[in-house]
Amino acid sequence: MRIVSLIASATEIVHELGLGRYQVGRSHECDYPPEVKRLPQVTEPKFEPDGTSYEIDQRVKAILQEGLSVYRVHADKLDALKPDVIITQSQCAVCAVSEMDVEEAVRQMVSSKPKIVSLEPNTLDDIFNDIQKVAEALDVLTDGLRLTATLRRRMDIIAEAARKVEREPRVACIEWIEPLMVAGNWMPTLVEMAGGENLFGEAGRHSPMIEWGTIREADPDILFVCPCGYSNEQTLAEMPSLSQLPGYADLTAVKNNRVIVADGNRFFNRPGPRVVESLEILAEIFHPDRFQFNHEGTGWLRYRETTDKNR
Repeated sequence: MRIVSLIASATEIVHELGLGRYQVGRSHECDYPPEVKRLPQVTEPKFEPDGTSYEIDQRVKAILQEGLSVYRVHADKLDALKPDVIITQSQCAVCAVSEMDVEEAVRQMVSSKPKIVSLEPNTLDDIFNDIQKVAEALDVLTDGLRLTATLRRRMDIIAEAARKVEREPRVACIEWIEPLMVAGNWMPTLVEMAGGENLFGEAGRHSPMIEWGTIREADPDILFVCPCGYSNEQTLAEMPSLSQLPGYADLTAVKNNRVIVADGNRFFNRPGPRVVESLEILAEIFHPDRFQFNHEGTGWLRYRETTDKNR
């Protein structure tokens, strides 16, 4: 069996199922586990991925306005790998290579006539269903059921403990800084499971744009910033764009030192097995007296504005 995964979360699923040795190709975003970086890369973005969130947003919009795909699939490289299975997604044309891109590449050149498995994770349950979908396509459905049962059990333990807290902090989850977007899809569910009150965004729906004034008026207890595809370091570099907005210093979250920068790329924007770690991170941020998973410093950081001299 020869597997090509064109979505980072699917690569993690393949490896959690114990089938990493069969993966022969990857997307430009597949980076975990680290050994996958040695595999041939068969996709690339059509835009320059470096720059501010505003610059990236403008580049992507310019491509989409022309009716074009945001990513390029190299059909010749795919053909050389002779895959039996290609895993892609149909959830978001901006986040990763789409099913349409893959189908076009396969029509062009891929002689091995691979099976295309397309994932569409909009909710937390969808993430578990997609794990089983991958497992079934790779003929290890029993292993997939076992994996999802283990992940659900770990999350249920956290959720049960979180239900016993006396007060739920009010949380605003920022998924993009400029323009401002709040987290949807599975994030509202994770916030509630971790013992928080989600202020914006709906479970199962794409992340919506929001006005800064709406966030300021809601005055969240916790401002949780996890831009899509961004590491902690990238988000820290962007934070002055947020912290210089009118009224930022007056927010309860800022006054109580509860502005959090989290690794969206590795955890919150990646619908795979590490969704459990995402829940752990939220739980220890919301209720540090009850949960200690030791993700601070790696999965998340507390944003302090001592270096923000222009505020």
